[in-house]
This record gives sequence, C-alpha cells and structure tokens, in this order.
Amino acid sequence: MNDASVSGTARSAKNSTALRVLARLGFAVNGLVHVLIGALAVGIATGGGSTDADQSGAFQQLASTPGGVFLLWTVVVGMFALGLWLLISAFLMPGGDSKRRWARRVAEAAKGLTYIALGATAVPFALGGSTSSSGSSSSLSATLMSSPAGVIVLIVVGVAVVGVGVYFIRKGVTQKFTDDISLPREPMRKSVLALGISGYVAKGIAIGIAGILVVVAAVTHDPSKSTGLDGALTSLAALPFGAVILIVIAIGLIAYGLYCFVRARFARL
Repeated sequence: MNDASVSGTARSAKNSTALRVLARLGFAVNGLVHVLIGALAVGIATGGGSTDADQSGAFQQLASTPGGVFLLWTVVVGMFALGLWLLISAFLMPGGDSKRRWARRVAEAAKGLTYIALGATAVPFALGGSTSSSGSSSSLSATLMSSPAGVIVLIVVGVAVVGVGVYFIRKGVTQKFTDDISLPREPMRKSVLALGISGYVAKGIAIGIAGILVVVAAVTHDPSKSTGLDGALTSLAALPFGAVILIVIAIGLIAYGLYCFVRARFARL
C-alpha cells in the first residue's frame, strides 16, 4: 500500500461520522471524569475524602454507582475513539514549516496517547477490578530510582509534566482553547470563556504541582512523594489556607469538566 492510499484511508477514517460522534463522546466522558475529580478534591479539602482525587478515584466512584459498569465502558469507548481521532489528525497534519509541523504532530499524538491511556485505566474498573494511579506512580518511581540513569529520567519526566502544566495555564490565560471550538453566540459565549479560562488554569496548576512532586521524589530519592494528581491535590491541603486553595482548584477542575461537555458539542473536528 503506497503513501497516497494510506493517507486516503486515514482521511476517510477521520472524516467518518461514526468516529466523529465517538470522539465527541470522548470529550464528554473526559468532562465527567474531571467533574468527579473536582468533587473528590472538595472531599479532601473538607476532610471527607476517602478516595484518590484522580482518574482512578473517579472510575472507582463510577463503579460504585448503579449503571456504573455501563458508564465505565462508555468512558473506555469514548477515550479510545478520541485518542484514535487525535492520532489520525497528527498523521494528517497539513504542510507548512517542517519543524513546526512535526512539533504539532508530536503534541497531537501525545494527546491521543494520553486519552488512550486513560481509556486503558478505566478497563480494569469496567471489568470489576481496580487500580491505584498514585500507587502505580510511586512504584514506577521506585523502580526508576534504582539506577542513576533512572533518577535522571524521572527528573526529565517531572520537568516535562511541569511544562504541560504551564501549557495548560498559558492556554487558559491567553484563551487559546478557543481555537479548538466554534464559540457559541451570547449569552452562552461568556460562560464558555469563563469555564475554559478557569478550567485550564486550575488543571495546569494541578498538573504542575504533580510534576514538581516527581522532581522532588527524584532529588530526595523518596518515591512516596511521587503520587500523581491525587498527591498534588493532597499536598495543597497541607499548606496554610490549603483547604481554601484546594477548594478553588477543585471548582476549577469542575469548570474544566463542564467546558469539556461544551467542547463535545462545539469542538472543531
């Protein structure tokens, strides 16, 4: 099969109605997950949290509700479809400056792989089992710390995660997220902008803290400090006025989730 036929097949798949609908479903279920994470973070801030405030905690919450298995399989399908759509989009990225095109391709592919990984995380819960993101992060960190090269890799990963957090904050502050959607008319337009700004900034802060904790874990050779998003949010609660700060971040994560619901409707696919 030559390059032209491969590109044609990929373009047909990307433009198919079924994949577009499922990709929009992916944005919607991503919104649901973030709303649940925000709610779990509020629980931590108020002292009533007993579940990890991360994707695993959100999936555990879904698994414990009536019809939760159906919702979890919906999350799996939606995340996989959105990830596939993004990977195809990366492959079909239009021409232009070669370096910028490849940078955009890598970024788009990374997003696609992230959504597929989230879908894979939901599979054990849909099958009746469970996993812990924070525990997995600590275990992986401990494995990497067993060698000097692993420590360096961990530091690089932590710095990269901080960079992703900065990217989210910048995207929210500059309203670059509006490039991804067809903004509705007033009065809904202002509400969508408010949700996008607060959501992206809050998520960026949470991701950035998670990255800092990875670096701290590597520098101090303490894998228990590398506990992902849940550890980042929990660490906020230990700060002066941490409960208030955490509630603000939690509200921002809920706002990001609501923005994802809007994006499911107005995304430019």
